[in-house]
Amino acid sequence: MEGIEVSAGRLLVSSPMLGDPNFARSIVLLLNADDDGCLGVILNRPSTMPVGEVLAPWAGIVRGPGVLFRGGPVETDAALAVARIDGPGDDLVGWRPLFDHTGLVTGLVDLDTPVELVEGGLADMRIYAGYAGWSAGQLEAEIDSGAWIVVPAEAGDLFAPEPERLWGQVLRRQPGEVALLATMPADPTHN
Repeated sequence: MEGIEVSAGRLLVSSPMLGDPNFARSIVLLLNADDDGCLGVILNRPSTMPVGEVLAPWAGIVRGPGVLFRGGPVETDAALAVARIDGPGDDLVGWRPLFDHTGLVTGLVDLDTPVELVEGGLADMRIYAGYAGWSAGQLEAEIDSGAWIVVPAEAGDLFAPEPERLWGQVLRRQPGEVALLATMPADPTHN
């Protein structure tokens, strides 16, 4: 898996060596990666908070489970809406495309936009409280230390119906020894 570019649309799979509990067994979707740093959301951390309790107008738009996801430890009181559309979305109000290499165009929806202006144009959407962020060079250093494995995303990863199982699923489909990490227990003393 060496040499996969760190770019928007890639997945970061936390390795068992990653000691930060915020990211244990996490899958992070990179939304932005440039010279200033990287930003992403954790795909496999649904909360128990229904979207309707916090952002009622969006409750009928999100793809199940209909809860807020814990996107990461940064700005946990802020919300990011990640969505996919069927087409370019050039005329979709409140939409900012980010990447399209997973089969559908993926981007961000401005949650201040009236729902009726975007609801017909969205194929899928989830809302994340907080995000994961790295300053310039920080993520690359963590990857070099073995904390993260960079892998291509598949279209089904972003809106997996059972997000809690995503870490193992993504690892199992990787070639070679990386796939073996999926069988590692959460607590190695239980091995």
